[in-house]
Amino acid sequence: MSRKLLTLSLIAIALAAGGWWWKNNRAAPEAGAASGNAAASAQAASGPGGRPATQSVGVISAQKQEVPVSIEASGTVAALNTVDLRAQTTSTVKEVLIRDGQSVRKGDLLFRFDDRADRANLDKARAQLARDRATLNDLERQYQRAQELRAQNFIAQNAVDTAFANLDAQRALLQSDQAAVQAAQVALSYNEIRAPLSGRAGVVNVVAGSLVQANSTALPLVSIAQLDPISVSFALPESQLAPLLQATRGGASGAAPRPLEAQVLLPGARPASEPARGRVSFVDNLVDTATGTIKVKAEFDNKQQTLWPGQYVRMRMILRTIKDAVVIPQAAIIQRGNERVVYIVDENKQAQLKTIQLRYPFGELAVVDGIEAGAKVVLDGRQNLRPGTPVREQPAAINPAAQAARRAASAQDAAATASAPASSGASAP
Repeated sequence: MSRKLLTLSLIAIALAAGGWWWKNNRAAPEAGAASGNAAASAQAASGPGGRPATQSVGVISAQKQEVPVSIEASGTVAALNTVDLRAQTTSTVKEVLIRDGQSVRKGDLLFRFDDRADRANLDKARAQLARDRATLNDLERQYQRAQELRAQNFIAQNAVDTAFANLDAQRALLQSDQAAVQAAQVALSYNEIRAPLSGRAGVVNVVAGSLVQANSTALPLVSIAQLDPISVSFALPESQLAPLLQATRGGASGAAPRPLEAQVLLPGARPASEPARGRVSFVDNLVDTATGTIKVKAEFDNKQQTLWPGQYVRMRMILRTIKDAVVIPQAAIIQRGNERVVYIVDENKQAQLKTIQLRYPFGELAVVDGIEAGAKVVLDGRQNLRPGTPVREQPAAINPAAQAARRAASAQDAAATASAPASSGASAP
Protein backbone atom coordinates (compact mmCIF):
# COMPACT_ATOMS: atom_id res chain seq x y z
CA MET A 1 0.00 0.00 0.00
CA SER A 2 2.78 2.44 0.89
CA ARG A 3 4.65 1.48 -2.27
CA LYS A 4 1.53 2.29 -4.36
CA LEU A 5 1.21 5.72 -2.71
CA LEU A 6 4.85 6.46 -3.37
CA THR A 7 4.43 5.57 -7.04
CA LEU A 8 1.39 7.89 -7.43
CA SER A 9 3.30 10.72 -5.76
CA LEU A 10 6.23 10.31 -8.16
CA ILE A 11 3.86 10.33 -11.13
CA ALA A 12 2.18 13.54 -9.92
CA ILE A 13 5.55 15.21 -9.43
CA ALA A 14 6.65 14.19 -12.94
CA LEU A 15 3.45 15.57 -14.49
CA ALA A 16 3.84 18.87 -12.67
CA ALA A 17 7.47 19.18 -13.77
CA GLY A 18 6.52 18.39 -17.38
CA GLY A 19 3.78 21.00 -17.39
CA TRP A 20 6.11 23.66 -16.03
CA TRP A 21 8.74 22.85 -18.66
CA TRP A 22 6.23 22.92 -21.53
CA LYS A 23 4.78 26.22 -20.43
CA ASN A 24 8.17 27.96 -20.18
CA ASN A 25 9.44 26.62 -23.51
CA ARG A 26 6.22 27.73 -25.35
CA ALA A 27 6.19 31.31 -23.92
CA ALA A 28 9.75 32.06 -25.02
CA PRO A 29 9.13 31.82 -28.80
CA GLU A 30 5.95 33.93 -28.44
CA ALA A 31 7.85 36.62 -26.52
CA GLY A 32 10.53 36.53 -29.18
CA ALA A 33 7.96 36.85 -31.95
CA ALA A 34 6.25 39.73 -30.15
CA SER A 35 9.50 41.58 -29.66
CA GLY A 36 10.36 40.93 -33.31
CA ASN A 37 7.04 42.33 -34.46
CA ALA A 38 7.46 45.42 -32.27
CA ALA A 39 10.94 45.97 -33.65
CA ALA A 40 9.66 45.54 -37.17
CA SER A 41 6.84 48.02 -36.53
CA ALA A 42 9.25 50.55 -35.04
CA GLN A 43 11.60 50.09 -37.96
CA ALA A 44 8.72 50.51 -40.41
CA ALA A 45 7.59 53.73 -38.63
CA SER A 46 11.07 55.18 -38.43
CA GLY A 47 12.47 53.90 -41.67
CA PRO A 48 15.85 52.31 -42.23
CA GLY A 49 18.52 53.43 -39.82
CA GLY A 50 15.96 54.92 -37.35
CA ARG A 51 14.97 57.86 -39.61
CA PRO A 52 11.33 59.16 -39.81
CA ALA A 53 9.22 57.57 -42.49
CA THR A 54 8.60 59.50 -45.75
CA GLN A 55 5.18 61.14 -45.91
CA SER A 56 3.23 62.29 -48.96
CA VAL A 57 2.20 65.95 -48.88
CA GLY A 58 0.45 68.31 -51.28
CA VAL A 59 2.50 71.40 -52.05
CA ILE A 60 1.84 74.67 -53.84
CA SER A 61 4.45 77.19 -54.96
CA ALA A 62 4.47 80.67 -53.46
CA GLN A 63 3.68 83.17 -56.22
CA LYS A 64 5.07 86.66 -56.77
CA GLN A 65 2.55 89.12 -58.17
CA GLU A 66 1.04 92.55 -57.79
CA VAL A 67 -1.82 92.61 -55.29
CA PRO A 68 -4.30 95.49 -55.19
CA VAL A 69 -5.36 96.64 -51.72
CA SER A 70 -8.99 97.68 -51.74
CA ILE A 71 -12.02 98.40 -49.61
CA GLU A 72 -15.59 97.36 -50.37
CA ALA A 73 -18.98 98.79 -49.51
CA SER A 74 -22.63 98.51 -50.51
CA GLY A 75 -23.91 101.39 -52.61
CA THR A 76 -26.96 102.69 -54.42
CA VAL A 77 -26.92 103.99 -57.98
CA ALA A 78 -28.29 107.52 -58.35
CA ALA A 79 -28.78 109.76 -61.36
CA LEU A 80 -26.18 112.48 -61.53
CA ASN A 81 -28.93 115.05 -62.21
CA THR A 82 -32.72 114.75 -62.11
CA VAL A 83 -35.12 117.45 -63.34
CA ASP A 84 -38.89 117.71 -62.83
CA LEU A 85 -40.46 119.69 -65.69
CA ARG A 86 -43.43 121.88 -64.77
CA ALA A 87 -45.44 124.53 -66.60
CA GLN A 88 -44.51 128.19 -66.08
CA THR A 89 -47.75 129.45 -67.61
CA THR A 90 -51.43 128.65 -67.38
CA SER A 91 -52.57 127.16 -70.64
CA THR A 92 -53.70 123.96 -72.32
CA VAL A 93 -51.39 121.31 -73.76
CA LYS A 94 -51.34 121.52 -77.54
CA GLU A 95 -48.85 118.79 -78.35
CA VAL A 96 -46.98 116.09 -76.40
CA LEU A 97 -43.80 115.20 -78.30
CA ILE A 98 -42.33 112.68 -75.85
CA ARG A 99 -43.16 109.11 -74.82
CA ASP A 100 -42.80 107.35 -71.50
CA GLY A 101 -39.22 106.21 -70.95
CA GLN A 102 -37.86 107.93 -74.05
CA SER A 103 -34.21 108.95 -74.24
CA VAL A 104 -33.86 112.67 -74.97
CA ARG A 105 -31.06 115.06 -75.84
CA LYS A 106 -30.55 118.48 -74.38
CA GLY A 107 -32.68 121.00 -76.28
CA ASP A 108 -35.23 118.52 -77.66
CA LEU A 109 -38.78 119.90 -77.84
CA LEU A 110 -41.00 117.95 -75.42
CA PHE A 111 -44.27 119.89 -74.99
CA ARG A 112 -46.04 122.69 -76.86
CA PHE A 113 -48.88 124.71 -75.23
CA ASP A 114 -51.63 126.89 -76.70
CA ASP A 115 -49.79 130.18 -77.28
CA ARG A 116 -52.41 132.35 -79.02
CA ALA A 117 -52.89 134.74 -76.11
CA ASP A 118 -49.17 135.19 -75.60
CA ARG A 119 -48.60 135.82 -79.31
CA ALA A 120 -51.29 138.50 -79.22
CA ASN A 121 -49.60 140.13 -76.23
CA LEU A 122 -46.29 140.10 -78.09
CA ASP A 123 -47.86 141.74 -81.16
CA LYS A 124 -49.45 144.38 -78.93
CA ALA A 125 -46.11 145.15 -77.27
CA ARG A 126 -44.39 145.45 -80.64
CA ALA A 127 -47.12 147.83 -81.88
CA GLN A 128 -46.73 150.01 -78.81
CA LEU A 129 -42.98 150.08 -79.40
CA ALA A 130 -43.46 151.15 -83.02
CA ARG A 131 -45.86 153.96 -82.01
CA ASP A 132 -43.54 155.31 -79.33
CA ARG A 133 -40.57 155.13 -81.71
CA ALA A 134 -42.51 157.34 -84.17
CA THR A 135 -43.28 159.77 -81.37
CA LEU A 136 -39.62 159.83 -80.43
CA ASN A 137 -38.63 160.74 -83.98
CA ASP A 138 -41.11 163.64 -83.95
CA LEU A 139 -39.81 164.93 -80.61
CA GLU A 140 -36.25 164.80 -81.92
CA ARG A 141 -37.26 167.03 -84.87
CA GLN A 142 -39.07 169.44 -82.54
CA TYR A 143 -36.01 169.71 -80.35
CA GLN A 144 -33.80 170.47 -83.37
CA ARG A 145 -36.18 173.25 -84.54
CA ALA A 146 -36.29 174.67 -81.03
CA GLN A 147 -32.52 174.90 -81.00
CA GLU A 148 -32.51 176.67 -84.38
CA LEU A 149 -35.16 179.17 -83.27
CA ARG A 150 -33.31 179.82 -80.05
CA ALA A 151 -30.16 180.59 -82.02
CA GLN A 152 -32.17 183.30 -83.90
CA ASN A 153 -33.70 184.57 -80.62
CA PHE A 154 -37.21 183.74 -81.78
CA ILE A 155 -38.02 181.63 -78.62
CA ALA A 156 -36.91 181.66 -75.02
CA GLN A 157 -34.52 179.14 -73.55
CA ASN A 158 -37.25 177.51 -71.48
CA ALA A 159 -38.98 176.41 -74.67
CA VAL A 160 -35.82 174.61 -75.70
CA ASP A 161 -35.57 172.99 -72.27
CA THR A 162 -39.16 171.81 -72.50
CA ALA A 163 -38.54 170.20 -75.87
CA PHE A 164 -35.46 168.44 -74.54
CA ALA A 165 -37.38 167.13 -71.48
CA ASN A 166 -40.13 165.74 -73.73
CA LEU A 167 -37.48 164.05 -75.85
CA ASP A 168 -35.82 162.42 -72.79
CA ALA A 169 -39.18 161.19 -71.49
CA GLN A 170 -39.98 159.61 -74.82
CA ARG A 171 -36.61 157.87 -74.92
CA ALA A 172 -37.32 156.33 -71.51
CA LEU A 173 -40.78 155.27 -72.69
CA LEU A 174 -39.20 153.62 -75.71
CA GLN A 175 -36.89 151.60 -73.42
CA SER A 176 -39.93 150.51 -71.42
CA ASP A 177 -41.61 149.37 -74.63
CA GLN A 178 -38.56 147.36 -75.58
CA ALA A 179 -38.60 145.67 -72.15
CA ALA A 180 -42.31 144.90 -72.62
CA VAL A 181 -41.54 143.22 -75.94
CA GLN A 182 -38.84 141.11 -74.31
CA ALA A 183 -41.22 140.13 -71.49
CA ALA A 184 -43.83 139.09 -74.04
CA GLN A 185 -41.23 137.02 -75.87
CA VAL A 186 -40.28 135.29 -72.62
CA ALA A 187 -43.93 134.58 -71.82
CA LEU A 188 -44.35 133.17 -75.31
CA SER A 189 -41.29 130.91 -74.85
CA TYR A 190 -42.98 129.29 -71.83
CA ASN A 191 -45.37 127.63 -74.27
CA GLU A 192 -42.57 125.33 -75.44
CA ILE A 193 -40.76 123.06 -72.99
CA ARG A 194 -37.40 121.67 -74.09
CA ALA A 195 -35.14 119.14 -72.39
CA PRO A 196 -32.69 120.95 -70.09
CA LEU A 197 -30.29 117.98 -70.15
CA SER A 198 -29.70 114.68 -71.91
CA GLY A 199 -31.15 111.65 -70.17
CA ARG A 200 -34.10 109.33 -69.95
CA ALA A 201 -37.68 110.44 -69.40
CA GLY A 202 -39.97 108.94 -66.82
CA VAL A 203 -43.76 108.75 -66.95
CA VAL A 204 -45.48 111.51 -68.96
CA ASN A 205 -48.31 112.80 -66.77
CA VAL A 206 -50.27 114.93 -69.31
CA VAL A 207 -51.90 114.44 -72.68
CA ALA A 208 -52.91 116.87 -75.41
CA GLY A 209 -55.78 119.05 -74.20
CA SER A 210 -54.83 118.91 -70.52
CA LEU A 211 -54.90 122.14 -68.54
CA VAL A 212 -51.59 123.11 -66.97
CA GLN A 213 -51.09 125.87 -64.42
CA ALA A 214 -48.11 127.85 -63.30
CA ASN A 215 -46.79 127.18 -59.77
CA SER A 216 -48.91 124.03 -59.51
CA THR A 217 -48.03 121.41 -56.87
CA ALA A 218 -49.47 118.60 -58.98
CA LEU A 219 -47.33 115.92 -60.58
CA PRO A 220 -44.67 117.25 -62.96
CA LEU A 221 -45.23 116.99 -66.68
CA VAL A 222 -42.31 114.54 -66.82
CA SER A 223 -39.06 113.84 -64.98
CA ILE A 224 -35.72 113.47 -66.78
CA ALA A 225 -32.80 111.63 -65.18
CA GLN A 226 -29.26 111.90 -66.46
CA LEU A 227 -27.84 108.38 -66.87
CA ASP A 228 -24.47 109.11 -68.47
CA PRO A 229 -22.41 109.79 -66.49
CA ILE A 230 -24.03 108.31 -63.38
CA SER A 231 -23.10 108.23 -59.71
CA VAL A 232 -23.07 105.63 -56.93
CA SER A 233 -23.57 106.75 -53.32
CA PHE A 234 -22.30 104.65 -50.42
CA ALA A 235 -21.07 104.96 -46.84
CA LEU A 236 -17.78 103.84 -45.31
CA PRO A 237 -16.93 103.26 -41.64
CA GLU A 238 -14.97 106.13 -40.17
CA SER A 239 -12.07 103.72 -39.52
CA GLN A 240 -11.51 103.61 -43.28
CA LEU A 241 -11.50 107.38 -43.73
CA ALA A 242 -7.75 107.76 -43.13
CA PRO A 243 -6.65 105.20 -45.78
CA LEU A 244 -9.24 106.62 -48.19
CA LEU A 245 -7.95 110.19 -47.83
CA GLN A 246 -4.35 109.00 -47.97
CA ALA A 247 -5.07 107.21 -51.24
CA THR A 248 -6.54 110.36 -52.78
CA ARG A 249 -3.54 112.50 -51.87
CA GLY A 250 -0.43 112.69 -54.00
CA GLY A 251 2.68 110.75 -53.10
CA ALA A 252 4.73 113.80 -52.12
CA SER A 253 3.83 116.41 -49.57
CA GLY A 254 1.71 119.12 -51.13
CA ALA A 255 1.11 117.13 -54.32
CA ALA A 256 -2.19 117.50 -56.10
CA PRO A 257 -4.90 114.96 -55.24
CA ARG A 258 -5.03 112.00 -57.58
CA PRO A 259 -8.21 110.35 -58.85
CA LEU A 260 -9.05 107.22 -56.90
CA GLU A 261 -10.29 104.33 -59.02
CA ALA A 262 -13.63 102.82 -58.11
CA GLN A 263 -15.28 99.65 -59.43
CA VAL A 264 -18.88 98.47 -59.43
CA LEU A 265 -19.56 94.77 -58.96
CA LEU A 266 -22.87 94.24 -60.70
CA PRO A 267 -25.25 91.73 -59.10
CA GLY A 268 -25.70 88.64 -61.22
CA ALA A 269 -22.72 89.43 -63.46
CA ARG A 270 -20.50 86.60 -64.61
CA PRO A 271 -17.30 86.17 -62.55
CA ALA A 272 -15.11 86.81 -65.59
CA SER A 273 -16.97 89.95 -66.66
CA GLU A 274 -15.16 93.25 -66.46
CA PRO A 275 -16.44 95.50 -63.64
CA ALA A 276 -17.58 99.03 -64.40
CA ARG A 277 -14.77 101.45 -63.61
CA GLY A 278 -14.99 105.06 -62.48
CA ARG A 279 -13.50 107.43 -59.94
CA VAL A 280 -14.35 108.76 -56.51
CA SER A 281 -15.81 112.23 -56.99
CA PHE A 282 -16.93 113.23 -53.50
CA VAL A 283 -16.01 112.57 -49.87
CA ASP A 284 -18.27 114.27 -47.33
CA ASN A 285 -16.81 116.91 -45.02
CA LEU A 286 -18.13 115.31 -41.83
CA VAL A 287 -18.68 111.91 -40.24
CA ASP A 288 -22.23 110.99 -39.29
CA THR A 289 -22.08 110.78 -35.49
CA ALA A 290 -25.22 108.62 -35.35
CA THR A 291 -23.86 105.83 -37.58
CA GLY A 292 -20.10 106.42 -37.47
CA THR A 293 -19.93 106.48 -41.27
CA ILE A 294 -18.95 108.98 -43.94
CA LYS A 295 -20.71 109.49 -47.27
CA VAL A 296 -18.79 108.93 -50.48
CA LYS A 297 -19.80 109.20 -54.15
CA ALA A 298 -18.20 107.78 -57.26
CA GLU A 299 -18.89 108.75 -60.86
CA PHE A 300 -19.03 106.28 -63.78
CA ASP A 301 -19.40 106.45 -67.53
CA ASN A 302 -22.63 104.69 -68.41
CA LYS A 303 -22.91 104.75 -72.18
CA GLN A 304 -24.25 101.18 -72.23
CA GLN A 305 -26.64 102.02 -69.38
CA THR A 306 -25.62 98.99 -67.33
CA LEU A 307 -26.15 101.04 -64.16
CA TRP A 308 -29.66 102.17 -63.30
CA PRO A 309 -30.88 104.66 -60.66
CA GLY A 310 -31.95 102.92 -57.47
CA GLN A 311 -29.95 99.77 -58.23
CA TYR A 312 -28.12 98.07 -55.33
CA VAL A 313 -24.46 97.33 -56.11
CA ARG A 314 -21.19 96.43 -54.45
CA MET A 315 -18.47 99.08 -54.60
CA ARG A 316 -14.72 98.47 -54.57
CA MET A 317 -11.97 101.08 -54.41
CA ILE A 318 -8.34 100.28 -55.14
CA LEU A 319 -6.34 102.15 -52.51
CA ARG A 320 -2.87 101.02 -53.60
CA THR A 321 -0.99 98.09 -55.11
CA ILE A 322 1.57 95.90 -53.34
CA LYS A 323 4.43 95.36 -55.79
CA ASP A 324 6.21 91.97 -55.98
CA ALA A 325 4.06 90.48 -53.22
CA VAL A 326 4.60 86.84 -52.18
CA VAL A 327 1.19 85.14 -52.15
CA ILE A 328 0.20 81.79 -50.62
CA PRO A 329 -3.15 80.19 -49.68
CA GLN A 330 -4.39 81.14 -46.23
CA ALA A 331 -5.14 77.45 -45.60
CA ALA A 332 -1.40 76.74 -45.52
CA ILE A 333 -0.79 79.10 -42.56
CA ILE A 334 -0.56 77.56 -39.07
CA GLN A 335 -1.33 79.69 -36.01
CA ARG A 336 1.04 79.04 -33.08
CA GLY A 337 0.29 81.48 -30.30
CA ASN A 338 1.18 84.91 -31.62
CA GLU A 339 3.22 83.43 -34.47
CA ARG A 340 2.22 82.25 -37.91
CA VAL A 341 4.24 79.51 -39.53
CA VAL A 342 4.14 77.38 -42.67
CA TYR A 343 5.78 74.12 -43.64
CA ILE A 344 7.99 74.31 -46.70
CA VAL A 345 9.89 71.57 -48.52
CA ASP A 346 13.64 72.25 -48.64
CA GLU A 347 16.17 71.05 -51.22
CA ASN A 348 16.68 67.82 -49.22
CA LYS A 349 12.99 66.93 -49.60
CA GLN A 350 12.38 67.53 -45.91
CA ALA A 351 9.65 69.55 -44.23
CA GLN A 352 10.85 72.68 -42.43
CA LEU A 353 8.97 75.25 -40.39
CA LYS A 354 9.18 78.87 -41.49
CA THR A 355 7.93 81.82 -39.43
CA ILE A 356 6.05 84.33 -41.60
CA GLN A 357 4.40 87.72 -41.20
CA LEU A 358 0.89 88.14 -42.58
CA ARG A 359 0.78 91.42 -44.49
CA TYR A 360 -2.58 91.39 -46.22
CA PRO A 361 -5.24 88.64 -46.51
CA PHE A 362 -7.63 88.78 -49.48
CA GLY A 363 -10.13 86.09 -50.35
CA GLU A 364 -8.52 82.65 -49.91
CA LEU A 365 -5.01 84.05 -50.42
CA ALA A 366 -2.64 86.13 -48.31
CA VAL A 367 0.40 88.31 -48.86
CA VAL A 368 3.19 87.18 -46.50
CA ASP A 369 6.78 88.02 -45.61
CA GLY A 370 9.38 85.47 -44.55
CA ILE A 371 9.51 83.16 -47.56
CA GLU A 372 10.68 83.65 -51.12
CA ALA A 373 8.64 83.36 -54.28
CA GLY A 374 8.79 79.82 -55.64
CA ALA A 375 9.06 78.21 -52.20
CA LYS A 376 7.18 74.91 -52.00
CA VAL A 377 4.55 75.45 -49.30
CA VAL A 378 2.81 72.40 -47.81
CA LEU A 379 -0.96 72.71 -48.15
CA ASP A 380 -2.17 69.11 -47.64
CA GLY A 381 -0.91 66.65 -45.01
CA ARG A 382 0.49 69.19 -42.54
CA GLN A 383 -1.07 67.60 -39.47
CA ASN A 384 1.43 64.69 -39.25
CA LEU A 385 4.57 66.64 -40.12
CA ARG A 386 7.51 67.45 -37.86
CA PRO A 387 10.54 69.55 -38.75
CA GLY A 388 12.97 67.35 -40.68
CA THR A 389 10.38 64.81 -41.81
CA PRO A 390 11.18 63.44 -45.28
CA VAL A 391 8.33 64.12 -47.68
CA ARG A 392 7.17 63.01 -51.07
CA GLU A 393 5.79 65.96 -53.04
CA GLN A 394 2.64 65.98 -55.07
CA PRO A 395 0.47 68.84 -56.34
CA ALA A 396 -2.00 70.05 -53.72
CA ALA A 397 -5.56 68.91 -54.29
CA ILE A 398 -7.35 72.14 -55.14
CA ASN A 399 -10.96 72.36 -56.26
CA PRO A 400 -10.94 73.71 -59.85
CA ALA A 401 -13.65 76.21 -59.00
CA ALA A 402 -11.70 77.40 -55.98
CA GLN A 403 -8.54 77.55 -58.06
CA ALA A 404 -10.28 79.73 -60.66
CA ALA A 405 -11.58 81.96 -57.89
CA ARG A 406 -8.07 82.27 -56.49
CA ARG A 407 -6.68 83.20 -59.88
CA ALA A 408 -9.38 85.80 -60.38
CA ALA A 409 -8.86 87.18 -56.90
CA SER A 410 -5.10 87.37 -57.29
CA ALA A 411 -5.37 88.96 -60.72
CA GLN A 412 -7.81 91.77 -60.06
CA ASP A 413 -9.39 91.33 -56.64
CA ALA A 414 -8.68 92.47 -53.15
CA ALA A 415 -11.86 91.11 -51.66
CA ALA A 416 -11.08 91.93 -48.03
CA THR A 417 -11.64 95.32 -46.44
CA ALA A 418 -8.74 97.49 -45.30
CA SER A 419 -9.64 96.72 -41.70
CA ALA A 420 -9.26 92.98 -42.26
CA PRO A 421 -5.48 92.94 -41.55
CA ALA A 422 -6.04 94.70 -38.25
CA SER A 423 -8.76 92.29 -37.19
CA SER A 424 -6.62 89.25 -38.03
CA GLY A 425 -3.50 90.61 -36.42
CA ALA A 426 -1.70 91.28 -39.70
CA SER A 427 0.56 94.24 -40.15
CA ALA A 428 -0.28 96.79 -42.85
CA PRO A 429 1.69 96.31 -46.06
